[in-house]
Amino acid sequence: MKEKTQILDQPAISRAIKRISHEIIERNKGTDDLVVVGIKTRGIPLAKRLQESISQIEQVNVPTGELDISLYRDDLSNKDLDDEATVNQRTIDEDITGKTVILVDDVLFTGRTVRAALDAIIDLGRPKQIQLAVLIDRGHRELPIRADYVGKNIPTSLQEVIKVQLSETDGNDQVSIYE
Repeated sequence: MKEKTQILDQPAISRAIKRISHEIIERNKGTDDLVVVGIKTRGIPLAKRLQESISQIEQVNVPTGELDISLYRDDLSNKDLDDEATVNQRTIDEDITGKTVILVDDVLFTGRTVRAALDAIIDLGRPKQIQLAVLIDRGHRELPIRADYVGKNIPTSLQEVIKVQLSETDGNDQVSIYE
């Protein structure tokens, strides 16, 4: 694959995180009963960045968690799952019952990852509400799922691939389109 264009650099990603943080605070009238949960892999560092940004704005530590949705995927066969994934690791220390869960992922595409994450969240408890925050929404939904908070909408063709790189997982921050 060849890089077609870079869409977001490190400062643009930081601005998107800050804007989404403000939107979350405004929509929820503060931070009471919020829990930020990142979907493995790149949703986890994005969730931590959102939590840090919200904490800087509101001077409150919002609980965060991590979600591995491997067992909930409908597009992976059992042979695609490794031993670690089949344990279905969830690191959410906060009881989510009655809370507003902000589910965080890097790219919203078909909606299948989010659907799997919703199933995993519901298995943990009954939140008051689940809201979705994504860095990139590229369209092409197969399920009726939409993000509440979007860093950037990027219409793509099905032949294009969005690659999100974050310093925590990849050593640098950027979002690019490949073809």
